[in-house]
Amino acid sequence: MPHVQVVRGTPDDVELAALVAGLVAASVPAEDDAWGAAEHGHAASWADRTRTVPGAGAAWRTGPDAWRTSLR
Repeated sequence: MPHVQVVRGTPDDVELAALVAGLVAASVPAEDDAWGAAEHGHAASWADRTRTVPGAGAAWRTGPDAWRTSLR
């Protein structure tokens, strides 16, 4: 981690913590990033939309009344 020095202003503890968190997040290699999973041909499980479909193996309902069943 590089040395960080505040040259202007007086940040509080929360602002410094946010800065450090951002620097740590930026230093993580790209292959460990959840967004990078799609580049390797597989999506992250949290991004899989089929988990929002009720029932196992349920098909998407299409048509003009599909919105009625979208929240079930």
